[in-house]
Amino acid sequence: MKSCLVVDDSRVVRKVARRIMEDLGFSCDEAEDGQVAYEKCQVSMPDSILLDWNMPVMSGIEFLEKLRMLDNGDSPRVVFCTTENDIQHIQRALEAGANEYIMKPFDSDIIETKFRQIGLL
Repeated sequence: MKSCLVVDDSRVVRKVARRIMEDLGFSCDEAEDGQVAYEKCQVSMPDSILLDWNMPVMSGIEFLEKLRMLDNGDSPRVVFCTTENDIQHIQRALEAGANEYIMKPFDSDIIETKFRQIGLL
């Protein structure tokens, strides 16, 4: 079973995303900020990460930049899921190593489509 780490400071968003990912056949874990996500990835690297941008402690982009420097940190497929929709944010995310970009609000069809595009479904 493929694994997904859902990283968002909103408990509600994490729960919704977790349900969608579990319905798609993923095992899921959650993190409330980039620092917690980074610590979890140091212990066990997930197959995929659904990542918010704006979070306390460590933002999504800071997390992604640190993740990609870890041993095996290039292996997870990272999908940003955020309200940041300007081209500068999207370009920065892709340059930092994001595989896809989803705008909030999202639904199961959007997530399923993006995960198919990056080869995880």
